[in-house]
Amino acid sequence: MSAVVTPFPGGPSRATQVGFERAELARILDLYGRMVAAGHWKDYAIDLGRDAAIFSAFRRTAERPEFRIEKRPALRQRQGMWALVGEHGAVLKRGADLGPVLAPVERKLLKLVED
Repeated sequence: MSAVVTPFPGGPSRATQVGFERAELARILDLYGRMVAAGHWKDYAIDLGRDAAIFSAFRRTAERPEFRIEKRPALRQRQGMWALVGEHGAVLKRGADLGPVLAPVERKLLKLVED
């Protein structure tokens, strides 16, 4: 009896999927954990697609996300591949590095702690 291996449909196209690197995801999840500890965020979602990898943070699970952190490598040479998108779809910050793009959310966390 010989084993027959059938390739998974769409297998080679998976290489074109955009994802987060370990250090990027660690930085994002660190911020998420601090926002959860402050009682501000309750849930998250990760969407990995052909054009972008998106991390969405929710105040409650049944809402639209308060913030989306988007990684779009195609924009690397133009506006920067990282974007912070607000609840209503407006781009709040865009840049080549993740740290400065997350800065507005981290400032919000500092304000939450001070109150």
